This record gives sequence, C-alpha cells and structure tokens, in this order.
Amino acid sequence: MAIKKLPGVLSFQRGMIISDALMYSLVDGSVAESVHVIRHGIRGTQNLSDMSGNVSNIQITETAKTAADADGFAVSYTLRPIDLKYLIFACAGDSGPEMRSGVEMFVDRAKISEGLQEVCRRYARCILNGRWLWRNRILGQSIKVTVVADDGSSNDQINIENALALPLNEFGDYQEQEVALGRMLAEGFCGTRSIVFNITAFVQFGATGAVEVFPSQNYTKGKPDGFARPLYKIGSPEKFKSKDNPEEFTDTRNMGLAAIRDQKIGNAIRTIDTWYEKFQKVGRPIPIEPNGASLDLMDFFRRDKKTSAFALMKSIDQISPDSEDGMFMIAVLVRGGVFGESEKENKGDSAAKPASAVSDDAA
Repeated sequence: MAIKKLPGVLSFQRGMIISDALMYSLVDGSVAESVHVIRHGIRGTQNLSDMSGNVSNIQITETAKTAADADGFAVSYTLRPIDLKYLIFACAGDSGPEMRSGVEMFVDRAKISEGLQEVCRRYARCILNGRWLWRNRILGQSIKVTVVADDGSSNDQINIENALALPLNEFGDYQEQEVALGRMLAEGFCGTRSIVFNITAFVQFGATGAVEVFPSQNYTKGKPDGFARPLYKIGSPEKFKSKDNPEEFTDTRNMGLAAIRDQKIGNAIRTIDTWYEKFQKVGRPIPIEPNGASLDLMDFFRRDKKTSAFALMKSIDQISPDSEDGMFMIAVLVRGGVFGESEKENKGDSAAKPASAVSDDAA
C-alpha cells in the first residue's frame, strides 16, 4: 500500500472497555465499606516563592480515607477486550479504501501472530503488578491482585499473591499467571471468546487506621479562590446544609464514592512501549501514544516522521505484526484515536492531527 496521505477521516475506537475502579476499605482483610470523598477545610502553610507575609494557607480541599479500623483497601474494576476487526470506526477520503484494506489485512495477520501474544502478555503484566494503582501502589506493604475471567459459561481465576515482586520497567521472564492472562486477553481481541475480566487489588497497609488513599484528580477551570483539590468521585454529593442553622452545620461534606478514572487505568495498562528509540537511555516503558507522548517524562519519544503511528499507519499492510513496529501498531489500534490527515497537513503546513484520548497520567 504505502499511501502518501492518510484519509481525511480515519479513526479507531478503543479496544478495551474499562470501567472506573471503585475503592473499598479492608477490615481484617475483608472488603468492608466504600471509601468516600470528603470535602473539608484545612489550614496549611504558604510555600510559594512569592509570599505575601501570611504564613497560613486556608483552603477547601477533598480527601479520601479508609475506615478508622481498616488494615488496607481494595480497588476493583472490569475490563473487556473487543475483537480487533471492529476497531476501525471511520475511514473516508481519497485513500480510504486502500487504508481500510491495509488495516484489515494487518488485523488478520495480527490475530495469528506472536506479536499479539506479546502485547497481551505486557498488558497482563501491567494488570497483575498493579501499575494501574498509581501512587496507591506505594501504600502497600503487600498487594494481591486477582483476576476473574467470565465468559458466561465458566469463571477462570488468576491470583498474584505478591504483585510488588513483578517488574514495572521491563518485560520478559513472564510468570505462568501472566502468560495465562495474556492468552485470554488475546482470545478476546481475536474474537474467539467473549470475556469480561473482573480485576481487584487488595492492598495491605501493615498497620490499622484511617489512611489517605488516592482516587483520580479532576481538572477544573476557574476554581473558586481557596479551593485546592477536586477528586474524582461516583454518585451524588451530600445535600449542602445551611450554615445559618447550628443544628444543620457540619464541617465536612460527603461528595461521593472515591474512584480511579477509566482513562487513568487504561493509560497504566498500555504503558508497554519499550520499542521507542531512546528506551535504552530512558530505561522506562512509556504509554502507547501515536507520538510517544509521556506526561510523566514530559517529552515526545516518537515525534519523528519514521516511528510515529501516523507514519507507520501509511504502510501498515507491509508491517509484520511480530516486529517491534508491528507490536506498537497492534497496541495503537487497541488504544484507539483519530488519525485523519488533511490536504494542508500533507503539504507540511502543520503537524498531523493528534490522536484523541485522555491520558490522565497525573497521580
């Protein structure tokens, strides 16, 4: 194929349906109650370089803490792979038919490739090592991850008793559980088995008490003065009570159930790209992104015209799914996004359109 210009309309839907992850307190190792986001006031200190002379810093903020008698917490979500053949969502333009044909041929070869199996083993490692817990992972003296695979007729369970022992920055030397989970993920992407994965991490503090945990943070524009940090939550907030009635006044407000956002979990699971040129120097995998964007490292690692997904997409029917470029492109299709290229962009007047998806790297 090797087309010169991507179609004006080219998009792929996400290949993994992921739910938000809800958080629960653990008491005596068992799931007890949901963790709630609480809005309250705090008095901190000013630590800005330009200080006005007022040492105190009064703020309204939100916090999520476990129950007072908790010895840990659990985080749980569901994931379902989608058949790769359904991922191309829209493809139209001068090169539309050639592009669609090239993608379909690549998908057919990917389904029977070792490359897909390796991509799925990498997803499995990021699931089983608890990478998706983000900063919550460092709270654990020990972490157990369980995955229940439900295909409607049977439940297969995979347990990792010591998730902290699985590497974060390298792939290979997979444990039996990682290989098994990777194989089932691949079955989902191949469309040979419809599976829903119920994934839970059990994080033990090694102590007991009301400990702060970390749901996703919300970005809000135009926050009111004195409002510090909004957290992601599910459900409706507690009704605001009158400040003029002493009997109704409270110093805290329940805002909903603490949760980690689905995009944040997806970003962690797809942090498998060790195929970019600077990996040996950086020493860390980055999320699968068309231009190799990493919010964590604040850089683009695939901005060149040879290794970006935009460049590789133009010759996708010629790429082996077993090659490094091929495995990257399999994961790009699973990630989803918009890749359309206008005539103006093709002439070099501007950069190719960025593929759309929320990374939500911030912990």
